[in-house]
Amino acid sequence: MEITEFSTGLFSLEGARAMVTGGNGGLGRAFTVALAAAGADVFVPSLADDDGTTARLVEERGRRYVFAQADVTERGVPQRMVDQCVAELGGLDILVNSAGINLLDDVLAFDRDKWDPMLAVNLTAAFDFAHAAAAAMIPQRSGKIVNIASLFSFLGGKQSPAYAASKAGIVGFTKAYADELGEYGIQVNAIAPGYFATALTERTRSDETANARIVDHVPAGRWGDPADLMGALVFLAGRASDYVTGHTLVVDGGYLLR
Repeated sequence: MEITEFSTGLFSLEGARAMVTGGNGGLGRAFTVALAAAGADVFVPSLADDDGTTARLVEERGRRYVFAQADVTERGVPQRMVDQCVAELGGLDILVNSAGINLLDDVLAFDRDKWDPMLAVNLTAAFDFAHAAAAAMIPQRSGKIVNIASLFSFLGGKQSPAYAASKAGIVGFTKAYADELGEYGIQVNAIAPGYFATALTERTRSDETANARIVDHVPAGRWGDPADLMGALVFLAGRASDYVTGHTLVVDGGYLLR
């Protein structure tokens, strides 16, 4: 592409077919709406019940929303979900691995009963979906895979060794698949969100001491809003990022600087 060919249309996802795992709640909903706002139809497999809110937000933007309730950790489910997405939307151009859980406990109480399900959702399911998506993307020689990492891909983090391990694994997996799939015109990147104001962080935000500890550590001086992630995703999901792969984009208001 010559510099004279650059336009803001490179950020458009008009007509793209996207899948967002866990895309009907929390940060996943922001990802789904961002893709729809940029022009994509979105297929969302999730174990969480769907109350219609995400469908309304997508359809208000003139795009199609398809929901499938599914246990993303069950063997064979990711392949079935990709097959259904291709059947329903006519193909798959973008995969966002957003499904995740975070179980907390003190170090000696944090055992395999918590470790195993977290690795299954946060890491193994992401691999299974990417593996199935790659089979759909390779023949068309194009595609975008965006994995959702975390600040704890780089930090320690008390009470959840599995979260840190799974999110560090996501960064490594992102690099490996970027290397594997680059020759097919497929880019694989990750987004590492910082501290965001969602239902999952409400307890921390309502604790004056804990809230102050986090906000004081963020140069931006506030918690992130889910909308702060939407532009980052649209960039990584569109043609504007065709020469970006294997990268983890940190969106944290500067938290890692301090």
